[in-house]
Amino acid sequence: MEQKEVQRRAAESLFADEIAALQAAEQNEVPEGWNMSPRSVLTYILGGKAGDKVISPKYIGDRRLVEIAVATLLTDRSLLLIGEPGTAKSWLSEHLTAAINGESGRVVQGTAGTTEEQIRYSWNYALLIAEGPSERALVKTPIFRAMEEGKIARFEEISRCAPEVQDALISLLSEKRISIPELNREQAALRGFSLIATANTRDKGVNEMSAALKRRFNMVILPSPKNLEAEVEIVETRLRQLSAELRLPAVLPAEAAVRKVCTVFRELRAGQTIDGAQKVKTTQNVLSTAEAISLLVNSMALAGSFGTGEVQDSDLAAALQGAIVKDEEKDRKIWEEYLEHIMKRRGSEWAKLYDACRSL
Repeated sequence: MEQKEVQRRAAESLFADEIAALQAAEQNEVPEGWNMSPRSVLTYILGGKAGDKVISPKYIGDRRLVEIAVATLLTDRSLLLIGEPGTAKSWLSEHLTAAINGESGRVVQGTAGTTEEQIRYSWNYALLIAEGPSERALVKTPIFRAMEEGKIARFEEISRCAPEVQDALISLLSEKRISIPELNREQAALRGFSLIATANTRDKGVNEMSAALKRRFNMVILPSPKNLEAEVEIVETRLRQLSAELRLPAVLPAEAAVRKVCTVFRELRAGQTIDGAQKVKTTQNVLSTAEAISLLVNSMALAGSFGTGEVQDSDLAAALQGAIVKDEEKDRKIWEEYLEHIMKRRGSEWAKLYDACRSL
């Protein structure tokens, strides 16, 4: 049977050649349970060279923040990545585990419906009824398996979980073991075990983490790109990667198009124009860097499927309206004011995009 390709490959599969090159060129001490040294992990995340192999940057940002994140995973504290939506928390979490363990799939997704059993363990109830509590009937969670194997688990959007579910982590992270009273045994974590959690600042107050749980984590706050140039670089880098992965039937957008999208997003996000000369009303939704990437990918899909294969202003306009106008009543008015008071006055370079946006 013909092997079909998956829609989204895991980081360890997508960058397998880079991980292999870093392991082959390793010259530093590798911690127990890790596949490469902390310095090699840093090179994998920020980019560099491993022998003759060029390592592409996975995260474009403050080097010191990444150093702190990697160093935390060597200690007995877990890592909590905090930031606005779209600041690459999940992206960094996935790549850290891919580099360190060669597997990033031990994930618990935090939601309002996440239960304690999804953190600790549960049972195969058919076997439980037939045989009673047994190792065969035990269903191990990603965190349980990470402890058992001495690996790193990921907990996405931890602040979306109810407080009593979050607190199931307190003893687990303190004692580094899970008690299984039904089997009269404990599962102790092997050396190398840790947890990387992510939390969205927009969810602050939804289910605030307790002080006791926060003490079990070392927190690293991931900021939004510090300026327009940095954001354009991040967006262009991810577009190149996604275009190849998704095999989009279009050429990459010109830098001018990327710059326009990032400018619009930054201004509507910050509440003022790039030069600080004029105030701008902000929209209800967060216009993050990740949203800008998604918008441009959608524009490429439009251009490739129904256009010339080159991203035009009409493609950008359709995607911009869909990304910005989430609340029909409030956001539409803000977007119309932005078009008339900001974009229209920027001259000929922005004229075609303005016309395309107005026509919608």
